[in-house]
Amino acid sequence: MTFPRLTATALLVASAMPALAADIEYGPRPAYLVDRMEDGPLKQKLAACLGQTPKRSDFSIGHRGAALMFPEHTRESYVAGARMGAGIVECDVTFTKDKELVCRHAQNDLATTTNILVTDLADTCVTPFTPAGGSTGAKAQCRTSELTLEQFQSLSPKMDAADKSATTPAAYQGGVADWRTTLYAGDATIMTHKDSIELFKALGVKFTPELKSPSVEMPFDGFSQQDYAQKMIDEYKAAGVPASDVFAQSFNLDDILYWIENEPDFGAQAVYLMDEYDIEGYDHMDPATWPNTMEELKGMGVNYIAPPMWMLVTEEDGEIVPSELAKQAKAAGLKMITWTLERSGPLASGGGWYFQSIEGVTDNDGVYFELLDVLAQDVGIVGMFSDWPATVTYYANCMGL
Repeated sequence: MTFPRLTATALLVASAMPALAADIEYGPRPAYLVDRMEDGPLKQKLAACLGQTPKRSDFSIGHRGAALMFPEHTRESYVAGARMGAGIVECDVTFTKDKELVCRHAQNDLATTTNILVTDLADTCVTPFTPAGGSTGAKAQCRTSELTLEQFQSLSPKMDAADKSATTPAAYQGGVADWRTTLYAGDATIMTHKDSIELFKALGVKFTPELKSPSVEMPFDGFSQQDYAQKMIDEYKAAGVPASDVFAQSFNLDDILYWIENEPDFGAQAVYLMDEYDIEGYDHMDPATWPNTMEELKGMGVNYIAPPMWMLVTEEDGEIVPSELAKQAKAAGLKMITWTLERSGPLASGGGWYFQSIEGVTDNDGVYFELLDVLAQDVGIVGMFSDWPATVTYYANCMGL
């Protein structure tokens, strides 16, 4: 007896089918964080929800899946995020040498997110592996745009990390933070954008693809930035995904404006990722330093913005409160999404980059829920990216979001 040959995507979806029947699970982390909160009404409220039945929430967005513990942008990471109740899951989108779209956080991150340096494809890297020496750390840069789709699919993903003290490519594969793990890195499945669409459909989640900034000069072999932006949307249309289920993202405002003009159904909920913090003199509390006012963005047709968490809050008399940016965005009628919860590891030392505007009140892991509560209740965000979606799902279920 012979059986019909399944395509790679069909096999991928078929292998994901058990996840459809799986219950949403929180695991132990939300309760762990509640236990570490300071006593008060919020802790009492969250503790009272410990016995609740989990359900999926669009407020909970899987940032690259469940990247706290799973290799990002892999089937395993995406399935884990969905099983934690994320209603929306992210594929960061970049392109290969043959202009096929794939899920990677950056076009040039293959040296830290895959095993490319210990394969025959290492000679495609634009910056070959250079060992550490003296005060200079080891380095390498390898791009998807140097590989065909077939070559990309031959790589094995790993936790995003590099051992900068390495003197060999094999040693460079390490460097994973001690609060992460490599436990789930074995046999992880690398993904194309089309693969992610089929998997997310099977998992019953919505889509938030991010069009990543190219590392190569555009146009690339006749492939313009507009072609790139259009191709990403076309893959949803070809898969029969309604625009209402897609939250296309970009840090490039021109991409957002392109979708608003050329794909208005998708452009209506395109998400402008804000990285104005890179501008010299920028202050999220001082509108005079902003490249665009919130009213100007709204006037361009932008409906969703997504600054990092710290841009939406500030510290006032020992409390976390909305920032000036948050207040003006709300007044302008902009919907806000933010990033990224559970990306900072333990918070005892202040939380690092994502907590920089409230470092003075960030001294324990319970602050994850305290910040999330201010963002949800006072700032009024409509979605939260998280590297461990169970935390956000738990909060959303408990608060009825």
